[in-house]
Amino acid sequence: MPIKSEQPNTCCIQHPDSSIQIPVQQGATDEGDDGDSSQDVSEVIARANAGTTTRLIYDDIAPNMKRNAVPCTAIGCKWRKSGYYVTVPYTISSEYSTNERNFIISTLKSFHRSTCVRFQMRNSWHRDYIHFFSGSGCWSYLGRQGGQQDVSLRRNGCLYTSTVQHEVLHALGFHHEQVRSDRDRYVNILTQNIQSGKESNFRKLGTNNLGTPYDFNSVMHYSKYAFSKNDQPTIVAKSNPNLNFGHARTLSANDIARVNRLYNC
Repeated sequence: MPIKSEQPNTCCIQHPDSSIQIPVQQGATDEGDDGDSSQDVSEVIARANAGTTTRLIYDDIAPNMKRNAVPCTAIGCKWRKSGYYVTVPYTISSEYSTNERNFIISTLKSFHRSTCVRFQMRNSWHRDYIHFFSGSGCWSYLGRQGGQQDVSLRRNGCLYTSTVQHEVLHALGFHHEQVRSDRDRYVNILTQNIQSGKESNFRKLGTNNLGTPYDFNSVMHYSKYAFSKNDQPTIVAKSNPNLNFGHARTLSANDIARVNRLYNC
């Protein structure tokens, strides 16, 4: 399987299963994937999730029917912290190739460089863990759910740094930037341009913004034309209607700050 880089990076990480060094890649494609890393994360996810039969809200979040998930981090869906580190156990489906598996691992390791979150291969005593598999699109649950918690990263379509980080941030408890509680101060949502049936993806939520500013550069921010039915903008910045956004290829400084503040790093 070919590996496609979004940005050059020659840094190496330690594979958790052995002593080999793995190059930190910025994007990956599988056989049959068009490998277009220029796609915005919202476009990648929307394309991968088109036609999925999985019930999703906000286009890529699997709902937990047992509780109100917003803000779930206030009612017990944060991952547990022991000492300085927050340990998030995970498993990866055997359906991925070695390159795809290593790419997912290297992207998880990107959180280690700037947060106290540590992703660790699951051991038998870990009750709660994330399971990465190639499902029908790119999606995740919001925050820790308990037991095995699926994150779908379809082999042909979801294996980009921005997309993996986006879904992992959902699993850590974070929602999309454009639905945060104070978004109306920064953007206008042009409902007349939204595809029929996709309006709920823009519903504002009572999020905990952790004292961080609204961030057009967040990997959680969708593009100006997300879910447009007529090639006209669906999200417009109030400060500058011509501003283009939603092109993040990796975690922004504010994405990192939110993880650190939520988990008291």
